[in-house]
Amino acid sequence: MAKKQFKAESKRLLDLMIHSIYTHREIFLRELISNASDAIDKLYYHTLQEGNTGLSREDFSIQITLDKESRTLTLSDNGCGMSKEDLEKDLGTIARSGSLDFKKENEKKDEIDIIGQFGVGFYSAFMVSDKVKVISRAYGSEEAFCWESEGAEGYTIDPCEKQGHGTDIILSVKENTEEENYDEFLDPYRIRALVQKYSDYIRYPIRMEMEKTRVKENPEDKDKKPEDVKPEYETYTEVETLNSMVPLWKKSRSELKPEDYNQFYKEKFYDYEDPARVIHSSTEGAATYNALLFIPARAPYNYYTRDFEKGLQLYASGVLIMDKCADLLPDCFSFVRGLVDSQDLSLNISREMLQHDRQLKIIESRLEKKIKSELQAMLKDDREKYEAFFKNFGLQLKYGAYGDYGAHKELLQDLLLFYSSAEDKPVTLAEYVGRMKEDQKHIYYACGETIERIAALPQTERVREKGYEILYLTDDVDEFCLSTLHEYEGKEFKSVSAGDLDLGGEEEKKELEQQQEENKDLLEAMKEALEGKVSAVRLSQRLKSHPVCLTAEGALSLEMEKVLGAMPGENPGVKAQRVLELNAGHPVFQKLQQLYQDDRELLKSYAGLLYSQALLIEGMTVEDPVAFSNEICRLMTR
Repeated sequence: MAKKQFKAESKRLLDLMIHSIYTHREIFLRELISNASDAIDKLYYHTLQEGNTGLSREDFSIQITLDKESRTLTLSDNGCGMSKEDLEKDLGTIARSGSLDFKKENEKKDEIDIIGQFGVGFYSAFMVSDKVKVISRAYGSEEAFCWESEGAEGYTIDPCEKQGHGTDIILSVKENTEEENYDEFLDPYRIRALVQKYSDYIRYPIRMEMEKTRVKENPEDKDKKPEDVKPEYETYTEVETLNSMVPLWKKSRSELKPEDYNQFYKEKFYDYEDPARVIHSSTEGAATYNALLFIPARAPYNYYTRDFEKGLQLYASGVLIMDKCADLLPDCFSFVRGLVDSQDLSLNISREMLQHDRQLKIIESRLEKKIKSELQAMLKDDREKYEAFFKNFGLQLKYGAYGDYGAHKELLQDLLLFYSSAEDKPVTLAEYVGRMKEDQKHIYYACGETIERIAALPQTERVREKGYEILYLTDDVDEFCLSTLHEYEGKEFKSVSAGDLDLGGEEEKKELEQQQEENKDLLEAMKEALEGKVSAVRLSQRLKSHPVCLTAEGALSLEMEKVLGAMPGENPGVKAQRVLELNAGHPVFQKLQQLYQDDRELLKSYAGLLYSQALLIEGMTVEDPVAFSNEICRLMTR
């Protein structure tokens, strides 16, 4: 028969589909297997409707045959097959799908589940082959036809012979080039790996002959001692079913044991430890999907690096569409591993290009809530395991609460843990608020490099004396996180190093104001001596036994200054509004009062010395360590 031209598309369009739509050549096999599965589905559906074909689900299969000598890969199915007219309209017109038409005709019937809907997957075969031959015989017909094409130049359709209904797709695999190795698609082990990667859960068996090795039986060895037998090996071929067919996530939870989930997780996601938590859910409604999620026991080695790639595996009716679909997880839950299988996601042009549609957003929202509820259940039911989880992934939850201008703070605030001065262990915000004293107005916190250094801060002494619990923050993001939360259950967060703590009574407050007024010239002189390093020098209500501390006014705290200053690319000149606070009841302050009267120059030295001491207490760098050391020596030898 004379070669026909493709009806609607040019060579450029076919080139686009072959070279641009699909990013990996290997997916051609996924597309062809999905089409074969569709063809079987259609015939099986008709067997249910007609009830007189004598076929059952067990009668159907997909066969792969490799021939290295002729460089052909053949994929056969015993599905509904295609007539000459079907070949003409479905394969002669690019981007037309018989599967889509079939689904539209039966769109009100829930049992119809057709994978392929857009009709371009078949043409991915040209990515690996320079000629494609389709031999097909429609179910119930005595005639078979052969569709053959070498690409965009056109195709032929001729009568041929074929035993039984179904379709054989024969690919003439391209020769290797310097850039591409096409031999891999003639390697049975590579083909088996691709089937297990993309099509493991196709509901019909995918079979292929595999070469295996066994010990050759030798009758003479029967009379020999085992140690005298030298085994000889022989190769043989055996038809092997390559796919598992039944997805674990579509089984009932009552059928599965913890070890089933654990084994699946370790094999699928290459982890050597059992997951800390398994989430197995099935949802119907606006978005119908199955989800099988795992919370790892520990963070991957690259989790907190730019190399880590988040995302869930996305399946459409058991066929792998994307290995890492990032849009299904918010960043705060990027540690979650697993998969989602949905039969009603919209696929645009190819299975690799997923539309950001309403259904995807619904799935993301539901998964987000489900993950949170499972983490809350772990927190409630297995505190030790949750604390181990938080050591690995708590930093991500804190960044999640802080990031995106606090968009996820309501989602995450009940999952956060901070070390408690009262309990000597991590506690939740709800636990802190539940223990607050009646007169306590704020949730107090303090920042530092370690728990021990925070506990030794002068600013914490008075707060603890009042019996108030303090949250000790040791991660860089902690204070940014709390500033984003702002409050919890109506109680504002307050740093022990910021602003007026309002810890004393009215009489104490009046007394401090009076002392401030009486010593205002002294305090102003010290501020001038520090030459702009502080915005104020004042008497403190937060100090008890220590002589001095450094605090900050305004939105930027001392801890934030340290964190931002250490970040590459950030403004190194960012500074908090520093305040030097003095303990009016300490002997050092009495010495300062005396120096203000007797030796103003020495007062300047004391001011610089106290400021440097306050910096060191805060874990900050002294601007001139040599000058600081020399000044100490000078004062010691006076």
